[in-house]
Amino acid sequence: MSTHPSRDDAPVLEVTDLSVEYHGEHRTVRAVDRVSFTIGRGEIFGLAGESGCGKSTAANAVMRLLREPAAITGGTIRFQGRDVLALDAEELRTLRWREVAMVFQSAMSSLNPVMTVGDQIVDIFTTHERLRKSVARERAAELLELVRIDPGRLRSYPHQLSGGMRQRVVIAMAVALRPQLLIMDEPTTALDVVVQQEIMAQIAELQRSLGFSVLFITHDMSLMIELSHRMAVMYAGRFVETAPARDLFAHPRHPYTRALINAFPPLSGPNTPLVGLREGVRFTDIPDLREEAPGHWVAPVPVGTVIDGGRA
Repeated sequence: MSTHPSRDDAPVLEVTDLSVEYHGEHRTVRAVDRVSFTIGRGEIFGLAGESGCGKSTAANAVMRLLREPAAITGGTIRFQGRDVLALDAEELRTLRWREVAMVFQSAMSSLNPVMTVGDQIVDIFTTHERLRKSVARERAAELLELVRIDPGRLRSYPHQLSGGMRQRVVIAMAVALRPQLLIMDEPTTALDVVVQQEIMAQIAELQRSLGFSVLFITHDMSLMIELSHRMAVMYAGRFVETAPARDLFAHPRHPYTRALINAFPPLSGPNTPLVGLREGVRFTDIPDLREEAPGHWVAPVPVGTVIDGGRA
């Protein structure tokens, strides 16, 4: 499904040694611990890991959407060479949606339930491009057609749309201003497998036609491997393995990566035992992030290395 990224110029996004901490009254939790990655122009970079590993926190840090008690405590984030952490409020406003946009986990939560779909899309154009409402509404209709929704649905409220249609509306809003980078945080959560495939096909089609880069976040390895060019596996705030997506699936080198892959049933081939993530490798329980995690962090781990009873 994925196409090869462009080799033009420098990376669209460069994240180096990023750390994010949640400061409590008595303890500090490091949710993202010295994470580094790049995303090239036109590349789809996948970030996989179970719930609670720090994926969404890392994505929100890139957009500078973190709120107290969360704080970026180390590292750099550069978008097309610019230091994102040094941008002022007006520069951030320009960056968000126009250059970097985000699709959040729940489409129903992302859409305003008391505004029509059309009014919410029109608001993007009137706020960011200062268009007249009549022109903005024409652009909104074109956006719905782009994601294969009848423009007549501009008059609908979110509750009048199916889950798949709501997700398409959110995707349309994210690409409205033709951003260079689209962050997708669990874009198919709570959708059935048929609708998931339709949404993923839609994302791939839009990416090919518009040429934007993607940071794709999910715990579903099968979706990620189908869509991504490269991917990273995240465990307890750190990356344990990074590789081309299909290579990582065919030859996982870290025990946690292998356990994550084995936790999903295959869609074809012979029946194989389905091993729960916490049964596959003993250390795959999510550690208490308030404590220093045990030493499982050499990545990639050499094949044959034994780590707490799990062989790579």
